[in-house]
Amino acid sequence: MEHRPALDRLTEAAGAAAQQGSGDLLRIVLVVMVLGCILVGWLLLRGYRRDDD
Repeated sequence: MEHRPALDRLTEAAGAAAQQGSGDLLRIVLVVMVLGCILVGWLLLRGYRRDDD
């Protein structure tokens, strides 16, 4: 079996990520932030719409 340093670094990084936990709080905060930005953008753009009847 030949030595592949890139693969070794990848497996070490994956092992370190598994030890640190899943980061559920960060994921929730990011999802809420993105949804909030979408909502604020939609509300702001909705106000600029003109209904010229």
